[in-house]
Amino acid sequence: MVPTKLDPPEHTPYRKAIDKGLNLAEIRKVEEQIRAIAIDIIDSFADRGSCDFGSEFAMVFPVRVFLALAGLPVEDAHRLGLLANEMTRPSGNSPEEQGRSLEAANRGFFEYVAPIIAARRGGSGTDLITRILNVEIDGRPMPDDRALGLVSLLLLGGLDTVVNFLGFMMIYLARHPETVAEMRSEPLKLQRGVEELFRRFAVVSDARYVVSDMEFHGTKLKEGDLILLPTALHGLDDRQHADPMTVELSRRDVTHSTFAQGPHRCAGMHLARLEVTVMLQEWLARIPEFRLEDGARPIYHSGIVAAVENIPLVWERQEVPA
Repeated sequence: MVPTKLDPPEHTPYRKAIDKGLNLAEIRKVEEQIRAIAIDIIDSFADRGSCDFGSEFAMVFPVRVFLALAGLPVEDAHRLGLLANEMTRPSGNSPEEQGRSLEAANRGFFEYVAPIIAARRGGSGTDLITRILNVEIDGRPMPDDRALGLVSLLLLGGLDTVVNFLGFMMIYLARHPETVAEMRSEPLKLQRGVEELFRRFAVVSDARYVVSDMEFHGTKLKEGDLILLPTALHGLDDRQHADPMTVELSRRDVTHSTFAQGPHRCAGMHLARLEVTVMLQEWLARIPEFRLEDGARPIYHSGIVAAVENIPLVWERQEVPA
């Protein structure tokens, strides 16, 4: 998918196209829209005293946000979610079966976005896809094959990564009420602490191709080898962060590779940060204390993007703000 499989300078104009719609200034313009979505979802279960956080919030909130920004119907969420899951955690009992699942999901994305590209090519809409699609590449319209890959990548990133990050984050917070209390008592610490949460709960591992034969720390690598980089380990390195498994909202000099590094740094990082900040603000305003239901057993899944499901949360019912 473009532009993750390209290197500069070929990568550069495609990255600029994506940044046109996802830069910090543009994302700040949609904060109230994001906040309204978060409030609507939380209010749907806040007075119940319980929810399955994964299915009722994490799998809904970032998906509704992204579909709204992309100008896509929320009814497509289920179809796209299944495709995203197969792309990042393909089903199968062998590498061959998983490879076929991955290829099928990739085709599924392309089949979904092809008519959207055709309809929005040359359009003047303000949605994310139209704005990015109609950026010229080296003075020419974006080629169809590259447009397919770029829009598919946008959907994959917007519909899977924040979904899973939220699950890991909330399991931790449900088990650490002292951290939640600290967020409530010092709102500025909540905002600054979001980066610490991203350090602690990196869910994406980057894959990269070796471009030439080389030896790295005694290991021989061949051109074309596919290398999986466990980027989560950067933020958990105790040589850089004392007690790295603990979330310290006041931690200074937070460094991590949750959003990757270099030219392939995550284009959606500003949106992700804002989604998490807004979600925590509105959640704690309505559900100030919460915990995992007794006997809860979250189910964890490995893959290019790690995932977790079965997150039953409970709390004392509160008055929902008017």
